[in-house]
Amino acid sequence: MIPDLARPALRPSKGVIAPAIEVSGLEKRFGAVVAVAGLDFVVPRDRTVALLGPNGAGKTTTIAMLLGLLEPDRGTIRLLGHEMPKSRYSVLPRVNFSSPYLDLPLRLTVRQNLRVYADLYGLEEPAQRIKQLAAMLDLDDLLDRPVGKLSAGQKTRVHLAKALINDPELLFLDEPTASLDPDSADRLRGHLERWRAARGATIFLASHNMAEVERLADEVLLMKQGRLIDRGSPHELLARYGRRTLEEVFLDVARNRRQW
Repeated sequence: MIPDLARPALRPSKGVIAPAIEVSGLEKRFGAVVAVAGLDFVVPRDRTVALLGPNGAGKTTTIAMLLGLLEPDRGTIRLLGHEMPKSRYSVLPRVNFSSPYLDLPLRLTVRQNLRVYADLYGLEEPAQRIKQLAAMLDLDDLLDRPVGKLSAGQKTRVHLAKALINDPELLFLDEPTASLDPDSADRLRGHLERWRAARGATIFLASHNMAEVERLADEVLLMKQGRLIDRGSPHELLARYGRRTLEEVFLDVARNRRQW
């Protein structure tokens, strides 16, 4: 049975002052196109939650609004207990974002890029933090190479290092293992799992890699045509759809094999 979508299914954990993300009645239009239509959900802290849906579902628009890059037409967003985008300057130092589709300055070296972001976040010991991230993400041999000279997979790891530079409480990830070979992708997922567990952080993940979502996500939000159509843990969704993998569930959603 599909859960009642009128109420947020993801509840704040007991004792937590404020959830990591609270969204209510979120809407965004671009002219006559409705990109996001009345989203409601809550993401507790210390979880990994995945936002899934076919191309054009509204995922990118939703994340842009969560980060304060787009202002909603209607609805409210709260990150870490603060209203967005009004309080973004208080919230964003505690948040970060990674996407392999957004380039860093290509002429700067990896070290220089990471130092720029360390300074922007006001880190007290930037060299030490860069050293830690280089060891964690196997970047030692790349630190003094220009970003423009790196492979796509190497850039993906650098983007993640940038996103972890401030040790965020809330991390947004867009296709975090894009362009990585299976071994590198598996290692990176392991790094993310260990970092999140040690930090007690929250990860909000958008990915088309369904095996990755099954491994990392505690909860999944399924979007289509700007609306939230289903939600639950990977195990719950597999049971509800009678499928063996999340990829099969995704195809059911994308190809209208199920009515909502």
